[in-house]
Amino acid sequence: MPLTGANAALGRSMARAGGLAQGKDTKALMILDTGGTPSGAAAAAQAALKRGARLILGPLASAEVAPVVTVAGGVPVLAFSNDLALRESGAFLLGVTADQAVAPLLRYARSRGIRRVALLPGTDAWGVQVAAAATAAAQREGMDLAMAPTGAALGGFLRGASAPDALLASGDLVTAAAAVGDSGVQLLGAFAGLDAAPAALAQIEGAWLSAPDPSGFRTFSEGFEQQNGVAPGVIAGLVFDAVTIAQSLRRAGAMDRSALLAGRVFEGVCGAVRFRADGTAARAMAILAVTKGRYLLAAPGAV
Repeated sequence: MPLTGANAALGRSMARAGGLAQGKDTKALMILDTGGTPSGAAAAAQAALKRGARLILGPLASAEVAPVVTVAGGVPVLAFSNDLALRESGAFLLGVTADQAVAPLLRYARSRGIRRVALLPGTDAWGVQVAAAATAAAQREGMDLAMAPTGAALGGFLRGASAPDALLASGDLVTAAAAVGDSGVQLLGAFAGLDAAPAALAQIEGAWLSAPDPSGFRTFSEGFEQQNGVAPGVIAGLVFDAVTIAQSLRRAGAMDRSALLAGRVFEGVCGAVRFRADGTAARAMAILAVTKGRYLLAAPGAV
């Protein structure tokens, strides 16, 4: 993890989450600095292997994954990236991916009578992958998917004759909610976090979001905050889950690729996961309805 460099603060939070998960078993987990670069990640992986590592947890950024996999050889790599371009890279992806976020959200929306969805496009990598996931999910669910205009034209589009039943936003939900206003269009958020401030939640009242079940994450968050004085983000939760997976594999006596692909469901604070041979995972994602400034569980997640 990046204990130095641009993401050092996040790396320190990740390290604290790993320490919280390992508990008293302090000899099992080695925390090594990647410096936040591909070469640094490769060097950290090499150092881990020299010290006898049987499983690599990390790295964080997608650009660091391939160098780590190359160094790791046959040692499994559980990367924290959510970049679906890393499918078949040799790593297992622990990050919450676009398909994990979008598929259950559109399935739930369809069950509630939503048939026409407009996608508010995002230009970053996450937005592009959400668009691809939404296209596939809408086709499976028999929904019509169209692109929504951006900027000032959005409000009129949502109130016009061809207005959709729902607007799916991959980025700024507050801006999307302001455009939705009193149009009657349902706001959907492909949302992988659980750390929105109460003021932000108040601005997206009524939205349906896909996210890990907050009840499991809350227990982790409370323990983390009690120990460190600050609340964790979802990436810290993923680290907690990764260490928990490593511990369960070690107890079972098999820390290899076949053990990860045996069909076992690994429970975690960021949702239960089951790994696939291409390195992706099925993840239990709940549907949350933002109600009176709080997350309320609308539908539980399932793997």
